[in-house]
Amino acid sequence: MSYPHDYEYSLQQPERFWLKQAQRLHWFRDPQTAATLKPEGTADWFADGQLNMAFCALDYHVDNGRGEQTALIYDSPVTATKQRFSYRELRDQVAHFAGVLKQHHVKKGDRVVIYMPMIPQAAIAMLACARLGAVHSVVFGGFAPHELAVRIDDAKPKAVITASCGVEVNRVIAYKPLVDKAIELATEKPAQVFVWQREQCQAELMAPRDVDWQQALTQATPAECAVMQATDPLYILYTSGTTGKPKGVVRDTGGYAVALRYSMDIVYGLQPGEVMFSASDVGWVVGHSYIVYGPLLTGATTILYEGKPVRTPDAGAFWRICEEYGVQVLFSAPTAFRAIKKEDPAAHALQHYDLSALQRIYMAGERLDPPTLAWTQEVTGKPVYDHWWQTESGWPICANPVGLTEYPIKPGSSTLPVPGFDIRILAPNGEELEANQQGAVAIKLPLPPGCLTTIWGDDQRFASSYLSDLPGYYSSGDGGYKDDDGYVYIMGRTDDVINVAGHRLSTGEMEEVLAMDPAVAECAVIGIADELKGQVPLGLVIIKDGIAIDHAELSARLVQLVRNEIGAVACLKQIHVVPRLPKTRSGKILRRLLRQLADGEANVSIPSTIDDPNCVDELRTQLTR
Repeated sequence: MSYPHDYEYSLQQPERFWLKQAQRLHWFRDPQTAATLKPEGTADWFADGQLNMAFCALDYHVDNGRGEQTALIYDSPVTATKQRFSYRELRDQVAHFAGVLKQHHVKKGDRVVIYMPMIPQAAIAMLACARLGAVHSVVFGGFAPHELAVRIDDAKPKAVITASCGVEVNRVIAYKPLVDKAIELATEKPAQVFVWQREQCQAELMAPRDVDWQQALTQATPAECAVMQATDPLYILYTSGTTGKPKGVVRDTGGYAVALRYSMDIVYGLQPGEVMFSASDVGWVVGHSYIVYGPLLTGATTILYEGKPVRTPDAGAFWRICEEYGVQVLFSAPTAFRAIKKEDPAAHALQHYDLSALQRIYMAGERLDPPTLAWTQEVTGKPVYDHWWQTESGWPICANPVGLTEYPIKPGSSTLPVPGFDIRILAPNGEELEANQQGAVAIKLPLPPGCLTTIWGDDQRFASSYLSDLPGYYSSGDGGYKDDDGYVYIMGRTDDVINVAGHRLSTGEMEEVLAMDPAVAECAVIGIADELKGQVPLGLVIIKDGIAIDHAELSARLVQLVRNEIGAVACLKQIHVVPRLPKTRSGKILRRLLRQLADGEANVSIPSTIDDPNCVDELRTQLTR
């Protein structure tokens, strides 16, 4: 098949196309219907089908001759640990831990929050929940207790799964006190906390709530796979919202499994038995889709890496992994490669490693700037593919479809829409724009399988966030254009969520934290360009009248406050104390204008709606010092 054929087939005959793709999986009951349309234009996928994600990812391969093949490789330079799990070993460990959860009354439909470092038990916990039909919600281990508490209150979990600690480059971070504090802050109290004890730090357990994972395994029996409807939720993954309250993206089971299995073939070109290294974290969507579920559904080998692209121990870390494990596909964010380039611009470390097995390098999570693409291609001699997708989509929306037809790479473009995604560039009034005209990047409804089905507990927010701006379309929140060849160029966010090293963070949430300080009268947080991370947040604060405080002292205090409330992942390190902020006459802060001033743009157009034009020059001087 060719890309043009598959793409047209997916849009013209989606029912037949997706039922055909569903045949790639093992179903307990084969679906007879692909899409069941809903009033708002979205669809339930494979509603009459039954399956289990953990069975498809593990048991199926054990039953069909892959039991002794390596399923998961754990490589941890920060603890000097390496470990391999065959499909049989991983299946057995997942089944036993699912038995622990079942013994403590975790059942189908219950929610379980997972707050783990990058260790095998994080993947085992996810798969154990999937085995039972419990809905997991993985929270990135870098988030502070307040952020974890917000997610606990929203998901209302029966249990929390954690580890005694995480290990960074040169320090051990005790996780259990963070979890304890989060539960103290939360209104919803989980019945159980399961703790994997690591040798680097032993956690103190509080009976009867806290359960020692290792001890509990000695008393548990393996649990069988629950029969799940394709439309049953598999997980909730929280993504930043512009209001400051995270949105719980809900992913179904069957549609997601079909989409991932299809994407492994046509986007990544990965075959059963080959090796994929996705250098991300299980707390993000890449970790869900392409560390845990996608490679295992395919019968491939996946690598779980507890380390950094640099400093663990050096800028050759990724190249070592690729040589040592014979990696065919490497996937990470552009930030990782910019960090490698910054530390080792001539790629001296690369000369020590053999990358002959490596076929392709993928980048996503933020815009891939052409210099990073060119440098990576030059030093590795490998093709580098930009592709665009979101937490909400769960799998790539635009990519170079190498498993069907490989297209020339155009720097700055994520190439073409993936089959199933009908991408349009729209004006604010909903009219489709011509080639090379920038507008809102939208997807004609219904979305294909694998995309979010709603926001957890808030269908109205799902509709207002994604469906109401452009009726009949999913509004991606990104702006961009198509060129004359149909290539898609994503130019950046159209809302106030910024992208820091591939992590989407809400400026509204940071503003709420800054406003907590008694000295702050008003504030704004914007994303500004950063050579390494793509974007970093910049805080602007106005001090309350009558308060005398050293500006450097206040800035340091506010930086620490954000770190305490959101976590180091927020990366807010620069704060300016300003006398005023540019606003419209109705009182709305002109954040786009602030971004232009902070980025040093020469030709800044001052909106006619501004209430005080004189503040612009004042701010320009201060922000460009």
